[in-house]
Amino acid sequence: MRAVEADNGAPWRVGVLFSRTGFMSIIEETQLQGTLLAIDEINGSGGVCGRELKSVIYDPASDSAAFGQFAKRLMIEDGVSTIFGCYTSSSRKAVLPVVERLNGLLWYPTLYEGFEASPNVIYTGAAPNQNSVALCQYLIEHFGSRFYFVGSDYIYPRESNRVMRELLRGRGSVVGERYFSLRARQRDFLPLIEDLKRVRPDVIFSTIVGDGTVHFYQAYKDAGLEPSEMPIASLTTTEAEVRAMGFDVGEGHITAASYFQGVNSAANASFVSRFKKRWGESEPTNMCVEAAYFQVFLFARALEMAGTIDTDVLRSMALGSTIDAPQGRVSIDPACGHSNLWSRIGRADRNGQFDIVDQSASPVRPDPFLTVCAGVAAGLLA
Repeated sequence: MRAVEADNGAPWRVGVLFSRTGFMSIIEETQLQGTLLAIDEINGSGGVCGRELKSVIYDPASDSAAFGQFAKRLMIEDGVSTIFGCYTSSSRKAVLPVVERLNGLLWYPTLYEGFEASPNVIYTGAAPNQNSVALCQYLIEHFGSRFYFVGSDYIYPRESNRVMRELLRGRGSVVGERYFSLRARQRDFLPLIEDLKRVRPDVIFSTIVGDGTVHFYQAYKDAGLEPSEMPIASLTTTEAEVRAMGFDVGEGHITAASYFQGVNSAANASFVSRFKKRWGESEPTNMCVEAAYFQVFLFARALEMAGTIDTDVLRSMALGSTIDAPQGRVSIDPACGHSNLWSRIGRADRNGQFDIVDQSASPVRPDPFLTVCAGVAAGLLA
């Protein structure tokens, strides 16, 4: 019989680090919403081992250094060992040495560039083989092989573009590459728009994030460019950014993701309904919301089995665990701490949603170091 951690019925305390302010709040606020909805639902069902989950929340305000500082505060001053948080890779990299040094457990619900595996992180967002590979294949088949790379100037975009360049090797070419400040405004993209008109790539691969996504797509729309001829294809543009930029602005552009609000299943319909009831009918779900949501349930299931929030015990229970998430059945791969996730391609419609135009036949096993050749991985799409 497992021993339940004795604490007189006191709540299980967990840390939550998502930006509610600053240039990344457009997406991180939705991750906070997914996290809090899951905590509310778990507590409404009796908690874990009869004890509520209690969130200790800080707003790092889109400052990567603040993520590290708040993680340290959570673990040292607040006595928290489990943290749900981070969107950007730079914020994750700021938290990583803290949880590794103090033996905490970070649950990271965001797609990322891969080439990392830490015993102190559970990765529930997509690795490159679960989104970049499928997106590259789809774009070449439907639009052409001349890619123009556009990204925010930090770790994730540069590394994701490096991966995409490797996937294009022998099959296509990169005809342009530009990076922009995370605080870029619409006017900052005007020289890029002129270059796009001159070069005329088949597709624009964008790793712009945060408010910059809105400004870039709006600059594209204002210039009269057409997604039917030269679409923006992204791994990071979700229903949240499309709502912010305007449905007409996002229409026709492409995103690769594990989840879209339009996933056709009873489980997802129920999730969307509960999310909107909690946060408002006009609030869309997205891939980051969904990962932030289901990872809390994976944590709660591991905690129920472990009976303790001790990182070493908890992690061992989390590895290999499975859950029926809104995207479909997902699980934590015990070999690398990443998640087996679905691979989908969506095209934005006039209503701010994504029509799913292709998807994997089953969850795709994570390959964060891309040890499988691109050709084999591309065949994962049905």
